[in-house]
Amino acid sequence: MAKLVLCVAVMVLAGLAAAAPRPEEKFTTKYDNINIDEILSNKRLLNNYMNCILDKPKARCTADALELKKSIPDALTNDCDKCSDKQKELSEKVVKHISEKEKEIWEELKAKYDPTGVYEKKYEKLADEKGVKV
Repeated sequence: MAKLVLCVAVMVLAGLAAAAPRPEEKFTTKYDNINIDEILSNKRLLNNYMNCILDKPKARCTADALELKKSIPDALTNDCDKCSDKQKELSEKVVKHISEKEKEIWEELKAKYDPTGVYEKKYEKLADEKGVKV
Protein backbone atom coordinates (compact mmCIF):
# COMPACT_ATOMS: atom_id res chain seq x y z
CA MET A 1 0.00 0.00 0.00
CA ALA A 2 2.83 2.41 0.86
CA LYS A 3 4.39 1.77 -2.57
CA LEU A 4 1.08 2.62 -4.26
CA VAL A 5 0.80 5.89 -2.31
CA LEU A 6 4.42 6.73 -3.17
CA CYS A 7 3.82 5.98 -6.89
CA VAL A 8 0.69 8.13 -6.90
CA ALA A 9 2.51 10.96 -5.10
CA VAL A 10 5.40 10.83 -7.59
CA MET A 11 2.99 10.83 -10.53
CA VAL A 12 1.05 13.79 -9.07
CA LEU A 13 4.28 15.74 -8.43
CA ALA A 14 5.54 14.94 -11.93
CA GLY A 15 2.23 16.15 -13.38
CA LEU A 16 2.39 19.35 -11.36
CA ALA A 17 5.99 19.95 -12.42
CA ALA A 18 5.07 19.48 -16.08
CA ALA A 19 2.09 21.83 -15.75
CA ALA A 20 3.95 24.50 -13.78
CA PRO A 21 4.55 27.71 -15.69
CA ARG A 22 8.12 28.11 -16.87
CA PRO A 23 9.96 31.40 -16.93
CA GLU A 24 9.26 33.01 -20.26
CA GLU A 25 12.05 32.92 -22.79
CA LYS A 26 13.06 36.48 -23.61
CA PHE A 27 15.47 38.12 -26.01
CA THR A 28 18.74 39.17 -24.46
CA THR A 29 18.65 42.58 -22.80
CA LYS A 30 22.40 42.98 -23.22
CA TYR A 31 21.93 45.71 -25.83
CA ASP A 32 18.92 47.51 -24.35
CA ASN A 33 20.99 50.55 -23.38
CA ILE A 34 22.33 51.19 -26.85
CA ASN A 35 22.14 54.85 -27.88
CA ILE A 36 19.52 54.50 -30.61
CA ASP A 37 19.36 58.25 -31.24
CA GLU A 38 23.07 58.26 -32.11
CA ILE A 39 22.55 55.45 -34.60
CA LEU A 40 19.46 56.98 -36.20
CA SER A 41 21.11 60.38 -36.55
CA ASN A 42 24.31 59.00 -38.07
CA LYS A 43 23.79 57.83 -41.65
CA ARG A 44 26.99 55.75 -41.66
CA LEU A 45 26.05 53.88 -38.46
CA LEU A 46 22.47 53.38 -39.57
CA ASN A 47 23.58 52.05 -42.95
CA ASN A 48 25.98 49.62 -41.27
CA TYR A 49 23.13 48.18 -39.20
CA MET A 50 20.75 48.07 -42.13
CA ASN A 51 23.31 46.47 -44.45
CA CYS A 52 23.79 43.70 -41.91
CA ILE A 53 20.07 43.21 -41.28
CA LEU A 54 19.38 43.16 -45.01
CA ASP A 55 22.24 40.71 -45.78
CA LYS A 56 23.92 43.15 -48.14
CA PRO A 57 27.18 42.02 -49.75
CA LYS A 58 30.24 42.88 -47.68
CA ALA A 59 28.07 43.95 -44.72
CA ARG A 60 30.07 44.07 -41.51
CA CYS A 61 27.82 42.99 -38.67
CA THR A 62 28.39 44.03 -35.08
CA ALA A 63 27.30 41.66 -32.31
CA ASP A 64 24.24 43.78 -31.53
CA ALA A 65 23.25 43.98 -35.21
CA LEU A 66 23.51 40.19 -35.48
CA GLU A 67 21.35 39.77 -32.38
CA LEU A 68 18.77 42.16 -33.80
CA LYS A 69 18.80 40.41 -37.17
CA LYS A 70 18.26 37.05 -35.46
CA SER A 71 15.34 38.41 -33.38
CA ILE A 72 13.33 40.21 -36.08
CA PRO A 73 11.45 37.21 -37.54
CA ASP A 74 10.40 35.94 -34.10
CA ALA A 75 9.41 39.42 -32.91
CA LEU A 76 7.23 39.96 -35.98
CA THR A 77 5.62 36.54 -35.79
CA ASN A 78 4.95 36.56 -32.04
CA ASP A 79 3.97 40.18 -31.39
CA CYS A 80 7.33 40.91 -29.75
CA ASP A 81 6.37 38.64 -26.83
CA LYS A 82 10.04 38.00 -26.04
CA CYS A 83 10.89 41.71 -26.13
CA SER A 84 11.61 43.71 -23.01
CA ASP A 85 9.66 46.93 -22.52
CA LYS A 86 12.81 48.84 -23.51
CA GLN A 87 13.12 46.80 -26.72
CA LYS A 88 9.51 47.57 -27.60
CA GLU A 89 10.13 51.27 -27.00
CA LEU A 90 13.31 51.25 -29.13
CA SER A 91 11.60 49.24 -31.88
CA GLU A 92 8.80 51.77 -32.10
CA LYS A 93 11.32 54.61 -32.37
CA VAL A 94 13.32 52.83 -35.08
CA VAL A 95 10.24 51.89 -37.13
CA LYS A 96 8.91 55.42 -36.93
CA HIS A 97 12.24 56.93 -37.99
CA ILE A 98 12.95 54.52 -40.85
CA SER A 99 9.40 54.43 -42.22
CA GLU A 100 9.21 58.24 -42.27
CA LYS A 101 12.78 59.35 -43.03
CA GLU A 102 14.49 56.41 -44.72
CA LYS A 103 11.83 55.25 -47.15
CA GLU A 104 14.21 53.31 -49.40
CA ILE A 105 15.53 51.31 -46.44
CA TRP A 106 11.96 50.82 -45.20
CA GLU A 107 10.95 49.33 -48.55
CA GLU A 108 13.97 46.99 -48.47
CA LEU A 109 13.07 45.86 -44.95
CA LYS A 110 9.49 45.20 -45.99
CA ALA A 111 10.66 43.24 -49.04
CA LYS A 112 12.88 41.05 -46.87
CA TYR A 113 10.77 40.57 -43.74
CA ASP A 114 7.22 41.12 -45.02
CA PRO A 115 7.10 40.34 -48.75
CA THR A 116 3.39 39.42 -48.63
CA GLY A 117 2.35 42.34 -46.41
CA VAL A 118 0.99 40.07 -43.68
CA TYR A 119 2.78 41.96 -40.86
CA GLU A 120 1.94 45.37 -42.26
CA LYS A 121 -1.71 44.35 -42.10
CA LYS A 122 -1.30 42.69 -38.69
CA TYR A 123 0.28 45.79 -37.11
CA GLU A 124 -1.66 48.46 -39.02
CA LYS A 125 -3.94 49.35 -36.10
CA LEU A 126 -1.06 49.48 -33.61
CA ALA A 127 0.96 51.70 -35.96
CA ASP A 128 -2.01 54.08 -36.31
CA GLU A 129 -2.41 54.22 -32.52
CA LYS A 130 1.30 55.05 -32.14
CA GLY A 131 1.23 57.64 -34.92
CA VAL A 132 3.57 55.65 -37.15
CA LYS A 133 2.98 55.80 -40.89
CA VAL A 134 3.98 52.46 -42.40
